[in-house]
Order: sequence, then C-alpha cells, then structure tokens
Amino acid sequence: MKGIKIKLALLTFIEFAVWGAYLTSLGSYLSKVGLAGNIGIFYAIQGIVSLFMPALIGIIADRWIPAQKTLSLCHLLAGGFMLSAGLYGMSAGDTPQFGILFTLYALSVGFFMPTIGLTNSVAYSALEKAGLDTIKHFPPIRTLGTVGFIISMLFVNFTGYQNTYAQLITSGVLSLVMVFYALLMPACPVDRNKKATGFIDIFGLRAFTLFKQKQMAIFFIFSMLLGVALQITNGFANPFIQAFGSIPEYADDWGVHNANALISLSQMSETLCILLIPFFLKRFGIKVVMLMSMFAWALRFGFFGIGNPGDGVWLFILSMIVYGIAFDFFNVSGSLYVNSKTSSQLRSSAQGLFMLMTNGVGATIGTLCAQKVIDHFVYSQTENDAIISGWHTSWLIFAAYALVIAVLFMLIFHDRDKHPDVDRETAADIDGDGGDGFVSIKNKQLP
Repeated sequence: MKGIKIKLALLTFIEFAVWGAYLTSLGSYLSKVGLAGNIGIFYAIQGIVSLFMPALIGIIADRWIPAQKTLSLCHLLAGGFMLSAGLYGMSAGDTPQFGILFTLYALSVGFFMPTIGLTNSVAYSALEKAGLDTIKHFPPIRTLGTVGFIISMLFVNFTGYQNTYAQLITSGVLSLVMVFYALLMPACPVDRNKKATGFIDIFGLRAFTLFKQKQMAIFFIFSMLLGVALQITNGFANPFIQAFGSIPEYADDWGVHNANALISLSQMSETLCILLIPFFLKRFGIKVVMLMSMFAWALRFGFFGIGNPGDGVWLFILSMIVYGIAFDFFNVSGSLYVNSKTSSQLRSSAQGLFMLMTNGVGATIGTLCAQKVIDHFVYSQTENDAIISGWHTSWLIFAAYALVIAVLFMLIFHDRDKHPDVDRETAADIDGDGGDGFVSIKNKQLP
C-alpha cells in the first residue's frame, strides 16, 4: 500500500514541476521581450484548449487507451512543442515573433492541460485498486505535486531563468521525463465494449448529463465563475512585483529581484492546505469549503492591491498564505466532489468537464478580461508612480469580483449532500436507462 502511494506522489511531483517551470514566470519573460500586451492571450490559451482538449482526451482514456498510456503520449507531444518554443526563443533573442512563439506554446499547452485530469484519474484508479479511500489518501499524494511546482519555481528563480526562454526548455525536459514515468503506473480500466447508442454516447458527452441535476449544474456554473480567478496572479503577479524596481525606494528590495521565490510562498501554503481538505470536507461539506476558497481569492487580490515589496511586504506574504486556501479548497476539493458523483466508467470524462468549466471557460474569460483591465490601468500609463497605482487599482477590482461571487454562491448553492459518497452498487444513468455512468449518492461519513 505504501509503495503505490509513493509512486503516485512522484507522479504528481513531476506533473506539477512541468507546470511550475513557467506558469508564474512566463509573464516576466514576455515583458522582457516586448510582448507584455500579449500576456493575457498566452495564459488564456490554457483556458481555450481546456474547453475541449481535456474532455476529448478523457474520452480516449475512458474508452480506448488506458489513462496512464494516454498521459505518457500527451507529455511526449507537450514536451516536444515546449522544447521547440524554448529553442525558438533562444534563437530569436530579444525579438521573438509573437506568431511563432505563441503557436509552439499553444500546441504544447493543448496537450499538457489534459494531463492534469489524467493524473488525477490515474491516481484515483490506482488507489481504489489498492483498496484505499481517495478522499483520505489523495490529498497527501497531491501535496507532492505542489512540492514539485515549488522546486521547479525556485530552480527557475535562482538560475535567472524566470526572465528568459530557458524556463520553457526546463518545462519541456521535465515533460519528457514524465513520458517514461507515466508508463510505470498501474493499468487503468477502459470500456472498449461499450456500445454507443446516440450522439451523446458517440462523442462521449455523457458527463454533461450531470447538468440535469440542479445541485451539480449550480456547482459547475460557480466553478466556472470562480475559475475566472485561477490564472490572473499566475500571469500578472511576477510582472507586478518586478514593476516596483522602477521606483528608487524599492529598487534594491529582495522581492523585486526574486519575484518567483516570493510567489513560491503561495505554493508552500498549498502543501499545508491540501492536508486540511479531508477534515474540512468531512466537517463542513463542499459549500463551506468552496466559500472559504472564494473569500480567500478576494483576500489574495486585495492584499496585492494595498501591498508593496518594502514596508508593505507583509501584505504580499499574507496574499501568498491565503492562496493555499483559495486554490486548493477549490481545485482539489472540487475534483474530489466531482469524482464522488460519477462512476468509474465516466470518471475521466467528468474530470475533463470540471477542467473545461474551470481552466477552460472560466480561466479564458478571466485572463482576457484581466488583460483589458491591466492594459487600461497599467500599460496605458507612462509615469512609474501611475503604473504602480494602476496595478493596485487592478488588483482591487479583481478582489471585488471574487467577493461578489462568494456572496452569490452562499445564497444560491444548497449543499444537500454534505458528506457525499458514491453508491457503486446502484449506479444508474440520470435518464434511468441502465447505467451509462451517472450514479446515485448516499450520505455517508467520510473516513
């Protein structure tokens, strides 16, 4: 039992190290090479591809190619394109063309984004095959993913890669490591004999039948609305902190020159908050956990809106600390909640749907709108003091948005299944036609 948990922990470690190499520092590289106005679309493309790629790849993993092999193949393609983007950046120097760099990057993230849901599916399958409860044992395993993300961030920071193309090469190399390691995971089930009887079955859209249940529909809609916040700080926090370097008062501050290391406190907070998820889900249920995440997002943005890397650096640190609750209590708890509502035949597709709503629709809208806000309040300014003031205004606007979503969620979402667990014995289709993946829910205490 211990052996499989170690293998899965290393799987998540590598998975998120791939992402950590560039996710929080790409904006700084783009700023350095004259592409600051394109930061939003570089981050939005992660959401755009998440509209369809996780669902399509999830269908393949559910029906034809076992999830661990699909995971390996996706990393082969993602790593190859990311290496190509990094090598192009190296050859282009300080003047890379947007079209070439963006195309290679977009192809890479197109195949990387499905791997997040696939990694979850591989882990859930392996834990259940070993007779272990996913809600109890997955969060500590997922913690190692955050550790991998942090180490990758710090590596990029202290090597000076956070402002160069080298971060893309680092990510590509790590993806190629994952190509081989994913194949060492236990085999995941596929349902090759399942007969498609209509459009929904042929195209693997059965997961969308979850929207027929009012509680799940509301959950997915608010997941999308909260997903708006997911990539904003990833794309803009690093350029924001480094912008203080133009102000003499802050030019020599440690945080200005080590923005990625400062931001890594956010991921360190994640490692602790993930371990709290089983307790909070058991004690309070998904509604309270999601509300805690929403209010934490408001604080995350708000502290940026009033802080600075000098005497106000403690506000930045508080922003990093609450990020653990903001991100984990939404992403990890949401994934576990969706997993508890679906059968094994539908799991990869359902995880893909969750990714579509959050990292797809939500994150796409969020990053594109954030770019518009920052263009207006920040990049339209010419004076250094006005630029910093514009950054603060932008963060406070994002904080107000998160607060409004939290209040609406509190009023609209009703948590009837406080401690949901899946009754696999009585799995049945939501239409009642004999078990195409939707499952009934019993109220059980979490272990």
